[in-house]
This record gives sequence, structure tokens and C-alpha cells, in this order.
Amino acid sequence: MTQPKYKRVVLKLSGESLAHAGERGISMEEVMEISRQVFQAQQMGCEIAIVIGGGNILRGAQFKDKNASIQEATAHYMGMLATVINGLALQDALESVGCQTRLMSAIHMDGVAEPYIRRRARRHLEKGRLIILGAGTGSPFVTTDTAAAQRALELEADILIKATRVDGVYSDDPEKNPHAVLYPELDYATVVEQGLQVMDSTAITHCMEHSMPIMVFNYKKDGNIVKAIQGDKIGTWIGSKVESAEE
Repeated sequence: MTQPKYKRVVLKLSGESLAHAGERGISMEEVMEISRQVFQAQQMGCEIAIVIGGGNILRGAQFKDKNASIQEATAHYMGMLATVINGLALQDALESVGCQTRLMSAIHMDGVAEPYIRRRARRHLEKGRLIILGAGTGSPFVTTDTAAAQRALELEADILIKATRVDGVYSDDPEKNPHAVLYPELDYATVVEQGLQVMDSTAITHCMEHSMPIMVFNYKKDGNIVKAIQGDKIGTWIGSKVESAEE
């Protein structure tokens, strides 16, 4: 079996990846498809931590209206709880295909998930368990993209990989602009300067300051999660100017 290029990865999944395109809620068909791909990647010997979003259930931004009776901080906590709901669905799906998993939450909820403790998370990975990281960082006003960057650094991952519904990072929205250009490689500074829609600026800055490479790819193409951890040239690779996906 082919050995993975990246021994330990943090995989960022949006909440929307668990639903059919344009829909809300959880589609177990979508969850199972992702789980099968992740299991194949883990079987190659890759240690995988998944950071899951909650946008398929609730987004804190929907309560930003000044007339909303729910405070924005409260809405962010609600969003964090949504990520744990997604994590539970993903955990059962992964275990049904053969993965040993642990769901860890940045907010203590001992009845459904372990508390996130960095050393414990690393130990689970070393023992061959896949970990699902819910509730973001446990603090409001922090996106799950930033949580993914932070966890990648804490767990000393080799790369942060972000699964999307498009082939990588484009010059414009490819679903609206058919002439948008796909970038095979980018440096962090270009992403920030051009305001490219990869991750929020805080997440990019964290990765830039610590030279954590990022790969953005289309998980909807079967086998792409395996290809990503093998280091195949798919999607968009983001790093410093002196690095290359070929190295």
C-alpha cells in the first residue's frame, strides 16, 4: 500500500459538507461518503484529526441583525453546539466503516464527548484513533477555520487540508464566473493581500507565522482525500514562497 506523504493531518470539514448541496441539516448519504474516503486515508497509516463546522445547522452570523433578540456571543455558542451534533453523526458513520474514533469537544459535555486536551488528543492519534474535534476553540467570535489552524499547530500536524465543493482556490467564485482561474499554488501573503476566499484571515495568519502548509481541494471527487494525504497535485497548495508542494 502506498505510504502517505503526510503522517499527521488536520482535515477541516464545513458543516455544509454533511448536507446535500444547497440544503440544510444532515444527509447520512453525504456523511457516509466522506467517512469511506477518510477511512481509506487512515488505512494508509495517516493520523487524522477532523475539525467540523456547524453551518448546515446554524450560523452565528444569522443573528447579527440589530433587532435580533439573541446576542451574537450566544449565537456563536449555539453554533459550537451544532458542530458537536455534526461530530456525533460523523463519529457513528466512521465507526460503521471500521474507524476507531474519539469525539472531543472544546466545551465540556461529558455525556457525549471527551474534553479536548492536547496531550490526550495526540495520544489518541498515536494509538491509531481518528479524532473529531467539535465546538471550535470553545470561545465565541472564533471561526472553525481558525480552530482548525490552531489545532493543526497544537497537534504538530504536517499539513492542514480543507475539503470544499470546488477544485481549489480560484481568482473569483467559479460557480458565478466561468472565467475564474484556479491557482495550483499560492503563498500566504498573496492569499492575504488579494483577500482570496480560502479561510478567514486569522487562520491564514496563524499558518503563515508557523509555516503550516494548507491544501484546499474538492472532496466530492472520489479518492481526493487519499490523494491529498499522498501529496498528489490536486487542488491548491498554500505555503511560504520558498516552499513547494514538490518538496
